[in-house]
Amino acid sequence: MTDAPHLAHGVEELCAAGSELYERALREGRVRSADASEAPCLVDFGLVHPAIEDLNWLEPVAPAVALHRLLRTSEERVAEERRREARLTAAFEPLMRIDGRRTAATDTPTIRVLSGTERINGAITEAMADASRELLTIQPYAGDTGQRYATAEATALSRDQALLNRGARIRALYQHTLRHSPMTLARYEQLNGDIEARSLDEITDRLIVVDRTVAFIPADKDGFLALEVRHPALVSYFVTTFDRLWRLATPMYPEAVQRPSHNGITPRQRAITALLVEGHTDTVIADRLGMNVRTARVHIAKLAATLGSESRAQLGYLIGRSGILDPEH
Repeated sequence: MTDAPHLAHGVEELCAAGSELYERALREGRVRSADASEAPCLVDFGLVHPAIEDLNWLEPVAPAVALHRLLRTSEERVAEERRREARLTAAFEPLMRIDGRRTAATDTPTIRVLSGTERINGAITEAMADASRELLTIQPYAGDTGQRYATAEATALSRDQALLNRGARIRALYQHTLRHSPMTLARYEQLNGDIEARSLDEITDRLIVVDRTVAFIPADKDGFLALEVRHPALVSYFVTTFDRLWRLATPMYPEAVQRPSHNGITPRQRAITALLVEGHTDTVIADRLGMNVRTARVHIAKLAATLGSESRAQLGYLIGRSGILDPEH
């Protein structure tokens, strides 16, 4: 005998399994992820989310907080959504009377785990909808140009332009390898407003900071988990990190500054030499500088030819003698 399939429904008409599990989560503070298999609607509606300390558990969102978020989306549908607001209020009012650990409206998590591309993009869009001052972003090379990238890029362009239209500014950091990327430059040609991009040899992992109040960072290597951070101390730390990298970076857009070569050694090759003398493999070098391994090996070969090296060991010796990495260069 198999379990009955979970039927689609609106959040204002929570299924019996969903209502029971949500009430238990509010009373106990969390439930196991496996328990939500019969009520996937709770995750879909954002009523529970993975616990940051252990992804095997789900933590509930305070009913008042969840209710506020759901009501905001209803404002665009005017007449029909007015009736839906009344049903939502009636559905959540009994839940807010539950004497549990997670029912207080002030219990908004300062760190929230977001699961899935759609949910991550939705949270970023929601945060940016309320923004009016600034977007800071670090965008490392991802090597993704497929449908997922195209969909995410279209969404990002729309919300970026809406932010610029409200008089806010955008500051973006990239790796030097993307300074002449047609796709990267094309996105900025499509935006109008106070926007500037700079680049560095190496940058941190992806970072988005909205109005210096909320930040988004990856929570896995595949980009399907992210953390929404609202803790003031952590957000301030991210902003300080960004500001210091920004001052070290080279202007890229709207006016690019050309980085000088030295004795036939390009700035990119100089960055590679620094990692070579640290003993990193070609794969690590490529990852840290935002290029594929084949491109990194081409640059290493050109560097070896320039210095007259015939082996990897000799290349390290010649780099040391050449003075390429001396501070004055």
